[in-house]
Formats: sequence, structure tokens, C-alpha cells
Amino acid sequence: MSQFPAWLAGIGIEPTGDLSLYEQAMTHGSTGRPDYQRLEFLGDRVLGLAVAEMLYDRFPDESEGKLSHRLNALVSGATCAVVARSLGAGPLIMLGKQARSDGAAESDNVLGDVMESLIGALFVDRGIDAARAFVQRHWSDLVDGAAKAPRHPKSVLQEWAASTNRRPPVYTVVKKSGPPHARVFQVEVGIKGLDPVTAEAPSKQEAETRAAREFLEKYQ
Repeated sequence: MSQFPAWLAGIGIEPTGDLSLYEQAMTHGSTGRPDYQRLEFLGDRVLGLAVAEMLYDRFPDESEGKLSHRLNALVSGATCAVVARSLGAGPLIMLGKQARSDGAAESDNVLGDVMESLIGALFVDRGIDAARAFVQRHWSDLVDGAAKAPRHPKSVLQEWAASTNRRPPVYTVVKKSGPPHARVFQVEVGIKGLDPVTAEAPSKQEAETRAAREFLEKYQ
């Protein structure tokens, strides 16, 4: 981790003291060491607030519903993983031997978690202003990038089913696996008359979203 201080500085994080909090933010549960889960929990909320503020300021004429659609897309695990990759976080994540062999450093789930945990660590270390500035720096282009508010895949699928005179989609949890620190939900979405589609994610809600998105890609 000799390159870690320079990497933090390069992405706009200037610790007030030692780096232990930020090292924990980059530590996966598979190492058996104190990991990023609590910092991820905190960072998720800080990210949501910072992005919500940006949306409120930049889209003054949009309704609550449209702002919510934008927010959900911008704070999703997939978007956090995109940011983490752009910052080169993957090689610096501390993983157990098996997790690294399994490709966890390139996993959307792990990269998204690490991005949130770094924001949580920055909030604990330097407060809300520093955390907000970090989010503004790395999410600004994403906030401005979409001409229209993105629509949630589950809503799009529901409307598509209605428009094609089909029954509403049904979501079923097929399987739950993995240890508590790395739970995986497998969800199946089906519409009568069409083959179902399954997807996996670290939460039931995200698995449903991914399944809906893949269903639309297959049939729409």
C-alpha cells in the first residue's frame, strides 16, 4: 500500500491524520480484518444527501418523482462502481486470497461498496463539507450527463407489460447465498407467456432492478 497516500491525494482526499480509517474503507471482509461495512453504511447516506443537494440545485423545475429517479440511478451500486473504476480503486482493495482469485477487485458489488466506504471515511475524518466536495468532484459529470431523468427499470417493465397487454411482472427470490458480509440474492422476474430472467445482486431491490433491466434488454 505504499502508493496509497499518493492515490488518495490524486482523487482529492487529504487525511487529517493517519491513514488507518481509509485503509479500513478499502478492506474487504474476506481478509478477516476490520472491514468497510460500517463505513459503507455511513457513506451511502452521505452520498445520497450530497447528490440530492446537487439535483435540487441543478434541476429547479423538476418534480420530486423525476428527481427521485435521477437520485436512484446516480447512487446505485453500478454507478458507484463506475466511479471507483475511473479512480483506479480496484488494485488497492485489500482482499482475502480466495476473494482476489474470484475476481472481487473487479466486482461491481465490491467496487460500489468501496466507493461508498471511502465517502464514509472522509465524512468521519473531515466532515460533511469535505465529503460533499468529493462527491461534487466525481459525480458532477454524471449528474449533468443525462438530458432527461432516468427511469427505473422496474417502472419501465411494468409499463411495457401493460402496453403489450400482458400481466404485470412477478419478482421471486430464487436463492440467497453467501456469508453475512457478502450476501447475494438471486431474483427471477417473469411475465406470463415469456421465459423468466434471473439476476444477482447484494440486495433484493438491486437484484430485482437488474432482472428487470435484463428482461427489457431481452424482450423489448
